[in-house]
Amino acid sequence: MRKFLATTLLASTIAWQGSALSADNALPTVTVYKTPSCGCCEKWIQHLREAGFPVEAHDRGNLDRVRSQLGVPRSMAGCHTAQVGGYAVEGHVPAAQIQRLLAEKPEVVGISVPGMPVGSPGMEGEGGHEYRVMAWRRDGGSSVYSVEQPRAR
Repeated sequence: MRKFLATTLLASTIAWQGSALSADNALPTVTVYKTPSCGCCEKWIQHLREAGFPVEAHDRGNLDRVRSQLGVPRSMAGCHTAQVGGYAVEGHVPAAQIQRLLAEKPEVVGISVPGMPVGSPGMEGEGGHEYRVMAWRRDGGSSVYSVEQPRAR
C-alpha cells in the first residue's frame, strides 16, 4: 500500500508540474484591431490561432487612432494592427516572427509587414514574392527583422 501511495503521489506531482509548466509556456493573447469587412484579417487571425496564439479581435472603422496610440509610423502601416506582449504588430506578420519577438524581447516598438504583400499569412496566393518584416524603434529608426518567402494557398 505504501508503494502504491508513493507512486500515486509521484504521478500526481509530475502531472501538476506538467500542467503548471504548460500554463507558464502559454502564448500571450494577441489583441487585433481590424476593419469590420476585412477577409484577409480573418485569415491572419486564423493563422495566429493555428500557431497557438489566443486572439481577441476588435472591429474599428478607422485604425489611425489605434496606430497612433501604439506608436506605429505611417511607413509601417499594414492591413490591421495588433498588440501582444507590450509590442505593436502591424500587418500580415508571420506567427513565427511574433514568437521570435516575444522570445528575444528586442528594444523595438514593434514589427510590421508594411502594405499587403501577396504570399504573407492571410494573403496567400499566386504570384507572391519575398517580403520583409520590419522592426522600428522609438527614435524613429527601422531595420529588417526578417526576410520571408511567400506562402502558397
